[in-house]
Amino acid sequence: GVGAGGRVEGFEDKYTFGRRANGIYIPRYRNLNGEKRDYIRGFGYQGGGSRSGWSRDIAELNIGGDFKDALTEPGSWGFGMGGFGETLPYHENKITLDKTKKDKWGLPILAFDVECKDNERKMRIDMMNDAKEMLENAGVKDVKSYTTDPVLGRGIHEMGTARMGRDPKSSVLNGNNQVWDAKNVFVTDGAAMASSACQNPSLTYMALTARAVDFAVKELKKGNI
Repeated sequence: GVGAGGRVEGFEDKYTFGRRANGIYIPRYRNLNGEKRDYIRGFGYQGGGSRSGWSRDIAELNIGGDFKDALTEPGSWGFGMGGFGETLPYHENKITLDKTKKDKWGLPILAFDVECKDNERKMRIDMMNDAKEMLENAGVKDVKSYTTDPVLGRGIHEMGTARMGRDPKSSVLNGNNQVWDAKNVFVTDGAAMASSACQNPSLTYMALTARAVDFAVKELKKGNI
């Protein structure tokens, strides 16, 4: 929910051909090589350019053949980028079974008690300002930055709720992503990780899954599960 975007001039006669072109990725550069910010960790950016479609102008007063013809052609180019940073693992951030509310099957619903804290809020300021500065230096016009309320749970690659550990008193899963209290249950998505860095963690999920499957097959053959 943090980034910047703007308008790019000079490519009005250009358009993509074939499959949609991929976007851009800017790796983490903050708090590296001796730099010290007022927060720890860092962030990266994902973004890309695109041309606006027919929905760019649908005001009810615009009617007629010329208007319709204009909307069959792509509009001007824009470029945007959004920041991806780590939410640190906090003991206070937790998800529990609600003791008062139940779903339509009579089971307790999940109760979220999570928030972004000071480190994330400081990082978001750099996310917004840096994105605007980069786009302006790249020649993008009418650059506008944006920031929204940091609501955990609405983003992608969310972490936590069933973390991996070495002690069943302080974790839900063992080192093979196996539930301590249910040996035939394995959890191999982001729930196993208390947090991730600013990189996409999907390949880590795949590696954890491959390892868990290998372990499960061996345990199954031994008759342990």
